[in-house]
Amino acid sequence: MKRMTQKQANLVLATVSIAWGLSYIFMKLGIDAMPPATIVALRCGIAFLVTMLIFVKKMMKINTKLLKYASISGALLAGIFAMLLYGVMNTTATSAGFLTSTTVVMVPAIQAFLHRKLPAQNIIVGVVIVSIGLVLMTVRDQLTFDVGAIYCLIAALLYTIHIIISNHFVREVDALQLGIYQLGFAALYATVFTFMFETPVLPDSPIHWLAILGLALICSAYGFVMQSVAQKYTKAESVGFLFSLEPIFSAIFAFIFLKEIIGLNSYIGAVLIITGVFIANRSKSF
Repeated sequence: MKRMTQKQANLVLATVSIAWGLSYIFMKLGIDAMPPATIVALRCGIAFLVTMLIFVKKMMKINTKLLKYASISGALLAGIFAMLLYGVMNTTATSAGFLTSTTVVMVPAIQAFLHRKLPAQNIIVGVVIVSIGLVLMTVRDQLTFDVGAIYCLIAALLYTIHIIISNHFVREVDALQLGIYQLGFAALYATVFTFMFETPVLPDSPIHWLAILGLALICSAYGFVMQSVAQKYTKAESVGFLFSLEPIFSAIFAFIFLKEIIGLNSYIGAVLIITGVFIANRSKSF
């Protein structure tokens, strides 16, 4: 695969955000008929098989380091997808998209912690604004928490870790191979969980097959493979910033396809989250 410029890599990552914006719609359509781990197993399994067939020659050249890194990334992916599915079971697709976007603030904050230095002022301000937005989106009447929102925030934390370690992994192993094999490991973990704790089922209607194939081909095969490839040519903070577009697309798609309308507090919270995300990354160049 040809080398990308940072600008090209960031453009690819922007299209990945569009694909992932659709993922909340597909998850919402599928979760009413299939349990979470089963969806993850089907999603990642189909994506893995399809991409393996496309890049079969390249995928035969593997080594221990690649498999080790892919197994770690795959475990995180399985956790991310599962938490998001539990999240959309209990909240709207729109809210899930905005809550998951907090990854964009978590990445530079954790990077600053790992490098043992105080975050930049814009990051601190962004975190404060995002935190206020999170309270508005997650706290319901009588000060009870939205359970679905908690699952989405756990997914955001796992995804933050995934972005940071992937930024390291793709500099040591082939990015395309890592992107594909992590899907295989995620499918393996989810399959084991399915047979241990769920009753495995297949989609039973065209709309549910559409949800699974959309998640597998658009959101996983394209999304996560291209993320791994493009991330090699840009910065972890840039990845997080570009993915801040994801909730905007998820909200648009949820309104168009699911006719979702969230409460006023949630809309205000969503605006604050996006504002905080942009402030936290305003000094970055793309």
